[in-house]
Amino acid sequence: MNKVYLKRKISPRVANGHPWIFGNEIEKTHGDCKAADIVEVYSHDNKFMGSGYYNPQSQIMVRLLSRKKSDVINDRFFFDKINYCWEYRKRLGYTENCRLVFGEADSLPQLIIDKFNDYFVIQTLALGIDVWKPAIVNAIQKIFSPKGIYERNDVPVRELEGLPQQKGFLSVPFDTKIIINENGLKFHVDVENGQKTGYFLDQQDNRRAIQHIVKGADVLGAFTYTGTFEIHAAHYGAKSVLGLDISEQAVKQANENAKLNGMEGICRFETANAFDVLKQWGKEGKSYDVVMLDPPAFTKSRATIQKAITGYKEINLRGMKLVKPGGFLVTSSCTNLVQADLFLQIIEMAARDARRKLRQVVFQTQSADHPIIMAMENTHYLKFLIVQVE
Repeated sequence: MNKVYLKRKISPRVANGHPWIFGNEIEKTHGDCKAADIVEVYSHDNKFMGSGYYNPQSQIMVRLLSRKKSDVINDRFFFDKINYCWEYRKRLGYTENCRLVFGEADSLPQLIIDKFNDYFVIQTLALGIDVWKPAIVNAIQKIFSPKGIYERNDVPVRELEGLPQQKGFLSVPFDTKIIINENGLKFHVDVENGQKTGYFLDQQDNRRAIQHIVKGADVLGAFTYTGTFEIHAAHYGAKSVLGLDISEQAVKQANENAKLNGMEGICRFETANAFDVLKQWGKEGKSYDVVMLDPPAFTKSRATIQKAITGYKEINLRGMKLVKPGGFLVTSSCTNLVQADLFLQIIEMAARDARRKLRQVVFQTQSADHPIIMAMENTHYLKFLIVQVE
């Protein structure tokens, strides 16, 4: 087995649970280590730290798969891992739709598997996991006998690993526009052309959290994507719901989702730039009982974190100004670079500038099928907040 030895000052961090080992943390290698090889990792004083896959082309040269020296990384290893992930989701009640594998949080670095009923979408975002794609597909086939498996590797991060962007069938071809059930509602999922894997499962629990505050309310939603929050609002008794998104394709699918659930009389969606529209409507004095904001990540790099802070503050400020006194703001942040304490500070700054008093109702994170590992900041990424605005 090829071996990697860590520098003295790095070993404690890895020993405490983090699976990433950067190139500048490696003291030396032993053997003929090639890209995608499985290597054993040792501390500076020759203590076994784990085994994982190696890629000298990547800044993260080793990603650990196991901490047990007895583990053999082979097809059976991936079958057992994926089956364990499935048993965990079932115990939590996520049986129809779920994130079956959440990368590092499930000790399968850079592997994403989303389960949409009998269909599966996978992403293999690093070379070391990409070479095991046949084993992963085989495991899904054996455990689930699915109707279809689709690959959504059309993401730029693969290029950092020397991998091409690609997407396509990993099973017999099927109609990639499917319908799933969530919280008593139906939603179209476009696994071929939708964002990420086609649908955002991480908010499925949070969408239930709005059920009491929207009853009889006039609701505005911004950054609606395919309208899931807005259609939940209508389902839970909202009087009227307007959703805005800059993508014409997303708005089209949102209106189709409203029609699918018989909500087109209550819900309507329009193509608009939320920043511009919310600012203008604030000047015009428009107001709503509930304003919901679910913006995209404003940054993927620490170098542009200030841009994200400015963006989140601005959109929440505009949202607050449109909430009637005593109404509610529902807001999210999906970047792990803006941690929970910073997100709350941003909301507080926006409230001060808007001269509004906030009362926290709900503050939670992503659904539990996206596990959070305390030692890994990147697994704790979603913040979901409901506040009353006075």
